[in-house]
Amino acid sequence: MYTFNHFNFNVSDLQKSLQFYHDALGLQEISRTENDDFTIVFLGDGHTGFRLELTWLKNHPQKYDLGEQEFHLALTASDFAKAHAYHKSHNWICFENEAMGIYFLEDPDGYWIEIVPDGSYMEAHTK
Repeated sequence: MYTFNHFNFNVSDLQKSLQFYHDALGLQEISRTENDDFTIVFLGDGHTGFRLELTWLKNHPQKYDLGEQEFHLALTASDFAKAHAYHKSHNWICFENEAMGIYFLEDPDGYWIEIVPDGSYMEAHTK
């Protein structure tokens, strides 16, 4: 039996990424591993056991090549309209799909984070 543990993004500027994930999504640092060559920080939402791992390789200051970027992280917003207004006011929204009722944020390294409404989204889009 397997259960989800975490998802990883490699980041080029750890402080900038930590600030984004805190300000945009309210994620908090859970733990940190410091090493001469890298730092790993786990972030959590305070409600689930799922963690986002941010890895900063100290000798890799440039952004990572994300290829065709056919992957993303998704978070559910309990108040979708409020979240959308907040994210829009900070110019963090990079793509909206109004037909599906979702939108995406882009973090400082170009990773996309999907924001979905609470509850009904999964029921409507998994049948």
